[in-house]
Amino acid sequence: MAPGSKAEQKAALDAGAWMFNVVTSVGIIMVNKALMATHGFSFATTLTGLHFATTTLMTLMMKWLGYVQPSHLPLSELVKFVFFANLSIVGMNVSLMWNSVGFYQIAKLSIIPLLCIMEVLFENFRYSRDTKLSIVVVLVGVGVCTVSDVSVNAQGLLAAIIAVCGTALQQHYVNYLQRKYSLNSLKLLGHTAPAQAASLLILGPFVDFWLTRNRIDTFQYTSIVTFFIVLSCVIAVGTNLSQFICIGRFTAVTFQVIGHMKTILVLTLGFLFFGKEGLNFHVAVGMVLAVVGMIWYSSASSKPGGKERQGVPSEKAQKSSSSSESELDDKV
Repeated sequence: MAPGSKAEQKAALDAGAWMFNVVTSVGIIMVNKALMATHGFSFATTLTGLHFATTTLMTLMMKWLGYVQPSHLPLSELVKFVFFANLSIVGMNVSLMWNSVGFYQIAKLSIIPLLCIMEVLFENFRYSRDTKLSIVVVLVGVGVCTVSDVSVNAQGLLAAIIAVCGTALQQHYVNYLQRKYSLNSLKLLGHTAPAQAASLLILGPFVDFWLTRNRIDTFQYTSIVTFFIVLSCVIAVGTNLSQFICIGRFTAVTFQVIGHMKTILVLTLGFLFFGKEGLNFHVAVGMVLAVVGMIWYSSASSKPGGKERQGVPSEKAQKSSSSSESELDDKV
């Protein structure tokens, strides 16, 4: 295949991976918003456990069909990953409960700078000035359109720090494990999803009771609530898979930066389907800034020297590190 054809194929697959992630992520946010805000199902941690249980069934089916070959992930690595991932999930839920929505959003935005620091320290990445400035534009844009009231207290700050660190470590670890052990997204999910499902289904009801003072076993389940729970679990399979695909194909920082397109889409859909309250000039300006920043980041980081491992261009590093495990992801 000609180099141009390979580049075009890679660009098409990259776009497909992003579209897969955006569609499933926005879809699950809208479904969960209806489930929790409209129907009062507030058991977010347990619901996440159900998401991973459904994802586990998918990976088992793919193994049974022969699409996923046996692979190895050391138990110590699995335990660390599950710890980081569950710390992120529980930490984000607690942070949202103890902090104002504004400070919660600011905390989420701080994941990107932390991931940048981690990539510089542990992956030897270097960023050009344009790439750094584009990230700042994205952060400012998303901050302008999502942050309103900001109040913080000691316990809320602690929860936010734990949530941000857990999320950054989990996403960094996804890329690290795929490269180190030559695992594609399905293989890695096959190792991590069962452990996350088991731990969250055991801990989830207790965490949710602590957060909401409601017991999941006494909730009044109607047919529409059950439908939304099943729909949420089905969409979550795509969300979990697409996250691993995107982080594996790119980096955790790129996943976070371009991923804020989901924030803009969720805001837009919220205004369309749940009323235009909150839509004003500065929100619109923030959305435009965020989109401009994402486009700038995509252009700046793809240029030579825009974002690369020191001494090794990022595109070559990606090809050499992911050539053996990306074939199946390309087919997904």
